[in-house]
Amino acid sequence: MHIILGATGHVGSALAQALLERSEPVTVVTRDAHKAEALRTKGAHVAQVDVFDTHALHQVFRGGKRVFVLNPPAPPSSDTVAEEHRSVRAIVSALEGCKLEKIVAESAYGAQPGEGIGDLSVLYDLEQALAAGPVPFSALRAAYYMSNWDTALETARKEGKVHSMFPADFTLPMVAPHDLGQYAAKLMLGPAESSGPHHVEGPERYSPGDVARAFSEALGKPVEVVETPREQLEQAFGKLGFSDAAAKSYAAMARATMDQHYEPASKPVRGTISLRDYIGRLVNKTSG
Repeated sequence: MHIILGATGHVGSALAQALLERSEPVTVVTRDAHKAEALRTKGAHVAQVDVFDTHALHQVFRGGKRVFVLNPPAPPSSDTVAEEHRSVRAIVSALEGCKLEKIVAESAYGAQPGEGIGDLSVLYDLEQALAAGPVPFSALRAAYYMSNWDTALETARKEGKVHSMFPADFTLPMVAPHDLGQYAAKLMLGPAESSGPHHVEGPERYSPGDVARAFSEALGKPVEVVETPREQLEQAFGKLGFSDAAAKSYAAMARATMDQHYEPASKPVRGTISLRDYIGRLVNKTSG
């Protein structure tokens, strides 16, 4: 049995569907069983459990052989780093004593030790905790999610604008959640041995300018990038409803991404879905 955390999100659902298509037994873990109904109809078992309920989560893990760990993002109105460290501790605690064959965890490009860099350090700490355990472990380091641009559709459609925390010409690795799910399935089904980290990105690298051009093509109208000045990142996140702590954290991650130019030590895995295709499908899905 494959146990999947975060199965109602972009990546987790793509992984669950990839495994179900291979007739693999899957249990999806979610706080809201209604959100997993589509996966249930495809044959998945659904466990309605909050990750902070360590005992209940431990019982679910005990019923599986392989586990996919995705640390749930904290509400942006909270102190996201504190909350996400708390969920990491809860998940790692729930895994203790489980006789598993393998653990695969979703991480991020640039995951690293440190303070004040948000998810980059939270996910590094998750990697380290799982690698220190007795179960074979693989880290899947994902590039910047193309789905992070989903919220730009509204302003692109209504105003012809894509708001970006990065400069218009700043190129970075991006990846479609579907491609992440497909590679995660490969890891889940692979040998019960530690490996990685495995870096996954799209067919090529893209900039916010490329995002605007993709929306322009899909919508059939001009779309431009509106850059947020570097010194105004905290204020910009605050206007989106982020707490002061979360705004500071996300701004630090954006600056680290721009400044560090992180490159994988080994050749990354390339997905098949281009940014143009991803945004074209997004627009088509929401049309009419």
